[in-house]
Amino acid sequence: MSVQDTPTVGAMARLERAQPKPEAARPAAVRRLPVQKDWPTWALIAAQIGILVGALSLWEIGARTGWIDAFFWSQPSAIADTMKIFFTTGDAWTDISFTFRSTIFGFLIGTTAGSLLGLSFWWSRNYAAIVQPYVICLESIPKLALAPLIILVFGIGLVSKVAVATALTLVVSTLTAYAGVKALDADSEKLFYSLGATRLQVFRKLVIPFCLPWIISVLRVNIGLALTGAIVGEFIASQHGLGRTILYAGQTYDIALVWVAVLVLSTLAMVMYAAVSWLESTLRKGVRQ
Repeated sequence: MSVQDTPTVGAMARLERAQPKPEAARPAAVRRLPVQKDWPTWALIAAQIGILVGALSLWEIGARTGWIDAFFWSQPSAIADTMKIFFTTGDAWTDISFTFRSTIFGFLIGTTAGSLLGLSFWWSRNYAAIVQPYVICLESIPKLALAPLIILVFGIGLVSKVAVATALTLVVSTLTAYAGVKALDADSEKLFYSLGATRLQVFRKLVIPFCLPWIISVLRVNIGLALTGAIVGEFIASQHGLGRTILYAGQTYDIALVWVAVLVLSTLAMVMYAAVSWLESTLRKGVRQ
């Protein structure tokens, strides 16, 4: 190439300006997370009450106009009248007390006995290997199918209802506590033993505190199972209880009384569930401390 063919500085600058330049990279759009604004408590309660009132109003209107068969479904006004009679002249408080005691006793006995049985598997692997198949077998058997046998053995009184409720909660508590035992860190045990702790001290200071959150987690499940067991026992044979009231009302086609007993039972279940939830939160705070 000759000197004349060599491009000058100005020509090179013009050539660079003539070449297309890549567009400047635009900043990527920032996606914001959707923000949900929580309603105030009064608004949530108002919405819940509104839904309930609307459903009851539609139910009453449908029963009065014939859209709903009042014989099979009853209607809110008839249910309200039956509830007044049930609480003033009926055995409402006796039935509520009977079901409540059956549930609470079954819940306490089943949860305590099952948790202790599950924790006892820590003491001996041979003992756990022997007993575990029986526990699993009992878990696989529908406990409600054993309810008639339990009624025959323990009678139609309170004891049989507690036994059915205990049978439903015992195995769940046992397996939950045993799951906590199996999840225990072996290195922690070695550390305790290396510091001179006895087996009883390891059990009290390590095993129980470690498994306590597992046991607490099953409380809300057990209260529902205990209530189910008590009601099933009352269905089969009983002199008192909300389950007996529901069974009697169904046999006599008193649908309004069925709804009354179901509403009372639902309220009792919510109260016991709330109490157990409070107990669970209190125990969890104590474990963290």
